[in-house]
Amino acid sequence: MKPETPVQALDATDLRILAQLQEDASLSNHALAEAVHVSPATCLRRVRRMVEAGIIERQVAVLSPDKLGHGLTALVEVSLDHQAEERLSDFEARAVSEPAVQQCYRVSPGPDFVLVLVVADMEGYHAVARRLFTQDANVRNVRSFFSIRRAKFGTAVVLPAAT
Repeated sequence: MKPETPVQALDATDLRILAQLQEDASLSNHALAEAVHVSPATCLRRVRRMVEAGIIERQVAVLSPDKLGHGLTALVEVSLDHQAEERLSDFEARAVSEPAVQQCYRVSPGPDFVLVLVVADMEGYHAVARRLFTQDANVRNVRSFFSIRRAKFGTAVVLPAAT
């Protein structure tokens, strides 16, 4: 018999819990339990199980970059000269350690990486570009796109239908 995948292990109650947490992760366990119509003990047990299974990676506050002085978002494509696993991993490690890098994706085909950077302004972008791109001899090409308006930003994952 094949082991259950995490999605198969989720029932309707788990999905209601996940939907509530994606909407507001600051709910107390009692408030969450009330919202999904289970006891607080059941709710806590289920949340802990989903954390241990890695379904819930972490619970964070989503902040407004504009209100904190980070008004420039850049989407950056990065192509490297050499794509040996060690060279890809080296660049990836440097990118994820850079605080301005909000997201880092290794992609294919096309560029090797797509980064989402959030910085204060163009001067901040140039500082990150010097650290990540111009000081790395393996970076062949950088193509940056600057956001002029954020039409949508979300963190919610579409949940499967309850079975």
